[in-house]
Amino acid sequence: MNLQSTDFDLFGLPAQFAQDAARIDARWKALQGQVHPDRFAAQGPAAQRVAMQWSARINEAHRCLKDPLRRAACLCELHGAPIEAERNTAMPAEFLMQQMELREALEAAASAESLDRLDRQTLSLRRDLLSTIERQIDAEANWSAAAQSVRALMFLDKLADEIDRQRARMET
Repeated sequence: MNLQSTDFDLFGLPAQFAQDAARIDARWKALQGQVHPDRFAAQGPAAQRVAMQWSARINEAHRCLKDPLRRAACLCELHGAPIEAERNTAMPAEFLMQQMELREALEAAASAESLDRLDRQTLSLRRDLLSTIERQIDAEANWSAAAQSVRALMFLDKLADEIDRQRARMET
């Protein structure tokens, strides 16, 4: 194993968006079993430190591979299309209008039912966007389009978090 390996190489997975979650988890468990610091107790503190570094690296890769947003961002960056969400905020006008409408709906939501409708709508948009990202990455290798879709997914995930916070405020 190499600490500089890509997350996909480290886990022995193809560098693609579509992944089997159970396979990711099984590989994580196997890798953690190989590098767990307790296995190196007899070899001294230096070996344990290296094992801890490996354990942390494997956990980091696992978080990336399990999360579709992170996995897509990682693939885009590996192929020269960094997400740069902080600096690249340009989005299509249609998407921005949709976001404004969704945010207005969130502000106007006065009941759990209205939040549930908005949540379902957001989840549907998210599923559609994940499908688009899978096509852009795995079928088309259209990295710049995929990077823009990842930025759009970040907007939707933030909106979903705000819906959850609004729901929590309503419940208290």
